[in-house]
Amino acid sequence: MAIIYFLLYMLCGTAITFSLLPKKSPVVRIWLGLCLGLILMMWLPALCAFFLDFSLTAHALAMAPLLLLTLGAVLLRSREPWAKITDRDRRLLKALLFVALPLTLVGGYLQWTHNLNPVDGAMHVGQSTYGDLCLHLAIASGLRDASFPPDYNILPGALLAYPFLTDSLSTSFMLLGFSLRWAILFPGILMTGLTFAGYLILADRMADSRRAAVLAALFFFLNGGLGFFYLVDMKGEILGSYENNELQAVRGLWNRIQSVLNGWYQTPANHREFSTYNLRWSNVIVDMMVPQRTTLGGWCQVIPCIYLLYDALLPENTDSAERAVPWRQLILAGLWAGMLPMVNTHCFLALGLMCFGWLVWDLIHSRGQRGKALLFWCVFGGLAVALAAPQLFTWTFSQAVGNSNFLKIHFNWVNNNYSGLRDGYLWFYIKNIGLPFILILLALLEKNRKRRFIAAGAFMIFLAAEFIQFQPNEYDNNKLFYIWYMLCAVIAADYGFELLDKLKGMRARPVVAVLCCILFFSTGVLAVAREANSDYEIFSAADVAAAEYVENNTDQHAMFMTGDQHRNFVSSLAGRRIVCGPDLWLSFHGYDNSERHADVKAFYADPVGHLDILGKYGVEYILVGDWERGGMTVNEQALRRLFPVVYQSEYQNVVIFEAKLQEASQW
Repeated sequence: MAIIYFLLYMLCGTAITFSLLPKKSPVVRIWLGLCLGLILMMWLPALCAFFLDFSLTAHALAMAPLLLLTLGAVLLRSREPWAKITDRDRRLLKALLFVALPLTLVGGYLQWTHNLNPVDGAMHVGQSTYGDLCLHLAIASGLRDASFPPDYNILPGALLAYPFLTDSLSTSFMLLGFSLRWAILFPGILMTGLTFAGYLILADRMADSRRAAVLAALFFFLNGGLGFFYLVDMKGEILGSYENNELQAVRGLWNRIQSVLNGWYQTPANHREFSTYNLRWSNVIVDMMVPQRTTLGGWCQVIPCIYLLYDALLPENTDSAERAVPWRQLILAGLWAGMLPMVNTHCFLALGLMCFGWLVWDLIHSRGQRGKALLFWCVFGGLAVALAAPQLFTWTFSQAVGNSNFLKIHFNWVNNNYSGLRDGYLWFYIKNIGLPFILILLALLEKNRKRRFIAAGAFMIFLAAEFIQFQPNEYDNNKLFYIWYMLCAVIAADYGFELLDKLKGMRARPVVAVLCCILFFSTGVLAVAREANSDYEIFSAADVAAAEYVENNTDQHAMFMTGDQHRNFVSSLAGRRIVCGPDLWLSFHGYDNSERHADVKAFYADPVGHLDILGKYGVEYILVGDWERGGMTVNEQALRRLFPVVYQSEYQNVVIFEAKLQEASQW
């Protein structure tokens, strides 16, 4: 049922793009159609959930607006004949086959091994998903039959303002029959492939040549900077120790590479010793696309929006005396952009900043066509804002407004520790981004209109992210910087080949190309290799068995008292509500949970004296496991006298009590 439901959305999305964009390449229309079908599958059931909860009934009802939208697109279709596949399309398909497909296989492998990989009854993950995955699992499993707008299941009573539509897509698959693992895997692998393919298609539209498009894709997805130099620097000496210059804690290049491949966040792209190395330019595959599902969903959807806008603003459309406006394409782009905030708010913000830069450029260079230019942007912006505003006011602003942890001035991102810059300003970006950053700066010195147009939008994003911290976690500004880099990687690739072409006839040219590739990709390749090698148990076999009991024997909305560990099988695997989850996520979402934490600790230490806490939070079950025993004082003897045991594992390391006083405990 899940597969049939999914295929209907993909079919309808493709029918819409084929109806509205007949002049586009068939390859482009299919890609756009799949992405559109996916975002409609995120949104339409969620809209129906406001009336019917996030249930099977809501998903069935969502088919009605889907069919209406498809019928409307068919009725309003362009009468122009569909463009047929051309030699250019065939060359693009080759690029997709030799670049996007291998990247998808790598990304798919990481998705497979990093998302609840079953091993002897336990669940394993990778390094990058060890921290974030449990939050996404909790949202996905907790949204089943939830009323809308939903609360956090790890903080009941608090509005789930975190962009949840990528996770609710997994919920849809669960409701329609998928297991939790497959509900995470299937859309994750699909969005990974669409992101790789989509970026290559976008770069192919923007770049001067196919080879530059391919290089731009490699720049973006195998990013990492010059951090690998720490491995080759003084490799014959031991200059560090554990957690103190750890990249140079062993002697010899191969031993240092082994440390990277086996150590916890030892990659020279994103190293945990921030004060030692200041390496913060995480590889986008392993640290963004695999663990940060909202980022993956956002990139999958923002790339089509950028493509549609850029394509509509090409010189042949905007420079002529009779400025051509592709209205169907523009309206589709506006509606699509308006659906972004609750998929990924950073992508919506980045798109808005990019559009502002392109708007200014367009008005300056419109050659007497400013009226049409303004109409273009008013139509696009009006549609996008009209759809986005209810989302922003319902979720985003309600969380951020009035919270001093959001929106504050912070120059130079993570390089500024408020007592001065850790690295010199330009050196910080050269070291972290690498030679592509130098190519970007040099390219903008040339009088090239197309590159400067791209930069006009890209650097509007850069400026905002460079001066404003948008969330409590300063590192999250990287979600804006990566959209900037997504655009500028095309500029760097174009200019890189322009320089290489000037070396034609020189014998050293192939050597220069090889050396550049080593500088470009060594750090990124090490990051991907390390992630592929990582493997950690996140839920034990006892946790998985207990989660199965909770899933089968308690109400979907039951409230549990547990510890605040992030590896919580009650909230993540079973999707049940808990009194309070970890500050690892909630503090970065702007919540102060000190009272709840104190109440939980007080109850576990003295259940008899704090029975009122159960009523305060509506607790129905109490969990005592290794995390509770290790993280706080637990009077398990008192709990056993007070409450009946409804579940305990073979070795009694996991015990679940029903929060209902036994008659003999009324003492």
